[in-house]
Amino acid sequence: MTTRVFVPLTSSELARVVAEGRLAGPFRAHAATPALEEAWPDGSTEEWEYAAQAAAGTESLARRVEGDQPRRLVLAADVPQVRPLDDDAEPTLVEVEADVPWKRIASAHVDVVDLPPAALAAYLSGEELPDSVDGVELDHDLAWFATQEIRNLV
Repeated sequence: MTTRVFVPLTSSELARVVAEGRLAGPFRAHAATPALEEAWPDGSTEEWEYAAQAAAGTESLARRVEGDQPRRLVLAADVPQVRPLDDDAEPTLVEVEADVPWKRIASAHVDVVDLPPAALAAYLSGEELPDSVDGVELDHDLAWFATQEIRNLV
């Protein structure tokens, strides 16, 4: 049995994953954990995974450094083992100890446009992403990319 994890990345980290053909462990990710299920007992597996993906998206922006694209960027992967982290503020947080080879990466989830600075600032301060900023329509959900498309994102 595997666990679907959502790994927050910056654009420079994605370039390294593509070049190496793997996610180098150990690393932190987000997943549907027992703590999340306990906190949200009415949720479904799909809803818990969506919450984990959203948490990874927020973290990807918070990790940005100068030169990275201002987009949420998340890789989904299926891993054999995770260790949930006891974090009351973020119940989706897990630790993945081992490397994840490319064949275990399931998809990428990415904003389709750069977030304008005003939207980026609002999003990072915990506000809901607005429908549009400076005339740019923003998707609230991340776009899905198949593994064969990920190299084109770099």
